[in-house]
Amino acid sequence: MSEQTEQAEQMNVFEPHEWRHKTIVAGTEWKNLVGTASGTFQLDACGDYYDVSQMGAICTKGVSPVPWEGNPSPRTAESPSGMVNAVGLQNPGVDHYLIDELPRLKKLGAMVITNVAGHSDEDYTQVVEKLADSEADMLEINVSCPNVSHGGMSVGTDPVVLSRLIKHLRTLTDKPMIVKLSPNVTDIVQIAHAAVDAGADALSLINTLVGMRIDINTGKPIIANRTGGVSGPAIFPIALSFVWRVRQAIPDIPIIGIGGIDSGEKALEYLYAGANAVEVGAAALFDPTAPMRVARELDDLLDSRPELAAKLAKGQTW
Repeated sequence: MSEQTEQAEQMNVFEPHEWRHKTIVAGTEWKNLVGTASGTFQLDACGDYYDVSQMGAICTKGVSPVPWEGNPSPRTAESPSGMVNAVGLQNPGVDHYLIDELPRLKKLGAMVITNVAGHSDEDYTQVVEKLADSEADMLEINVSCPNVSHGGMSVGTDPVVLSRLIKHLRTLTDKPMIVKLSPNVTDIVQIAHAAVDAGADALSLINTLVGMRIDINTGKPIIANRTGGVSGPAIFPIALSFVWRVRQAIPDIPIIGIGGIDSGEKALEYLYAGANAVEVGAAALFDPTAPMRVARELDDLLDSRPELAAKLAKGQTW
């Protein structure tokens, strides 16, 4: 049993909890300040570990216009204080998502952020058009995945291409639209401005950093895609600085902080850096209860920080 799982059991993470602190992100009210990060939540796998309806938000894995098989195996490798993955956005496609996963999440009472993936402008368009009248509460446009050959990060690293895409998608839906940014850029502030000026209602940052591992017995990369995305505690201080830089440059845009969060204390740092909310990602792959544990730890920490808690409850930031 991991140390985090032991902590979760000690704080009765499986029992109901009366949330004392909430937040507002792009007009949506979260019952607490913690969500699940895209690619690390799957209802059938996580629903047995905690009541998913009690999370601030559930961000689904990427949804594409047709089923994607993802990248060949092996797809993951350990790294110091984290992991490298190149799953490649494997998913059964938007039609299956609309028939299966989204109705089940809404029936449970969860607030759902649907992560939108594409290889081209046409892919993104097809998914957003099908989600425009769905029960999804928010859409997260994934323009930052480093593990697909087209779309993804190739869109999110070019402000002109990004602006064109977001302006077009903005015309297709009135749902709150989050743009998930890549850290693999020269100037994150320039990319953030491009997304916001084109119509993004909120930003989530950051996605994974490009990295790799090599098998010293063969001299070859461990994962089949050769490179992948680095996540976990190793990227925490990097992600925190990206949130702070964007908050200093764009004071009013809602920001969801992501990267290396495995405790309430780390989540609190994101709030002091200027985030409105946070999402837990890689920690959930090691400890499935991590999102709920972090949410409860943060709820307790905010009790002694009434000024910060009051700002967040009104949709403001530190």
